[in-house]
Amino acid sequence: MSAAAGLDFAGLDLASIPDRIQTEVQRAIQRSIKGVEYFSSSGPSLGSTPKDILSVRGTMNLYHYRPMSDEIYRVPILIVMATTNRGYILDLVPGQSFIEFLLKRGYDVYMLDWSAPKPEEKRLAMEDYVLDFIPDCVRKVQADSGETDVTVIGYCFGGVLSLLYGSIFSDGPMKNLICFTTPIDFREMKLFQNFSDRRYFDVDHLVDSVGNVPPEMILSSFEMLRPASRAAGQVQLWENIWNDEFVKSYRMFDRWATDTLPLAGEYFRNITKDLMWDNKLYNGAMSVGGRAADISQIKVPILHAVAEHDHIVPYEAARHLIPKVGSADKEEVMLKGGHVSLVAGANAIKRLWPKLDSWLAGRST
Repeated sequence: MSAAAGLDFAGLDLASIPDRIQTEVQRAIQRSIKGVEYFSSSGPSLGSTPKDILSVRGTMNLYHYRPMSDEIYRVPILIVMATTNRGYILDLVPGQSFIEFLLKRGYDVYMLDWSAPKPEEKRLAMEDYVLDFIPDCVRKVQADSGETDVTVIGYCFGGVLSLLYGSIFSDGPMKNLICFTTPIDFREMKLFQNFSDRRYFDVDHLVDSVGNVPPEMILSSFEMLRPASRAAGQVQLWENIWNDEFVKSYRMFDRWATDTLPLAGEYFRNITKDLMWDNKLYNGAMSVGGRAADISQIKVPILHAVAEHDHIVPYEAARHLIPKVGSADKEEVMLKGGHVSLVAGANAIKRLWPKLDSWLAGRST
């Protein structure tokens, strides 16, 4: 049998080569067309769930989302975002919005979101966030909703701030506390520990020199956790450039991941010394503005959701939260996903969101 008629000695089907070449050429053309579309378009609009601005004060923004259900649970929710990232990760697009999900399930939702601190806000310290911003937002939620009780949900470092608030105001209006991927043992934040090693890292010199810590420095520290992930993601994007749903998802998450906020200088100094160096939250020695912040004083129902494949807050850094709080009604749930996919995207829609709803519904009446 001749090579042209069938197979050569290597088992290659030479007769199919013209078709395969044509397929690859067509694929390359489609990639080019889709690539032009990608770079010439702005991507989906994010954070578009209707909301009202209740308060703006410096870096603090308090939103109230408009109801989407005829029947509303009595206890409103205040979401406290991490101070390094913007809140629209929880409000991506219709059908993939955690905020929208909560509203349609009948919850009254508020969010404490952050904007970039201005140079003159470089002296904002941990006490400003825990003793001023969060209590102020809680009071405004109470006044706006007409309810005394408030459920607090904290994402990542927003969970740390919520724990500090709850431990200091343990007899306050917080009725339930939900934390997503919240670190408690900062010794286990391995790369961040190396980055902030007190033998080599002069945090005082940094803060005194630059004021607010620039977002590029924070983003670089996250990217060092997975140095090849950005390049790998771009390769994956190119391979799937004709898949509109893949491209849409990539653009949403990539935009959020790179939309990093600077941190107020004094606040960063507090985080480095009190948490990264001295691990005071884990050791029960934390204080904020001269007030003891021992999380064993938290007695309200608490749910902590952790991610099985979290590369930013590994489980070893988060696992002591539930044992250390003083609540009788407390639960940890480990779900498949990473630090972001736990709370947003298809994985969250199937796993975290229904779990949170089932846990919170009976505690919101």
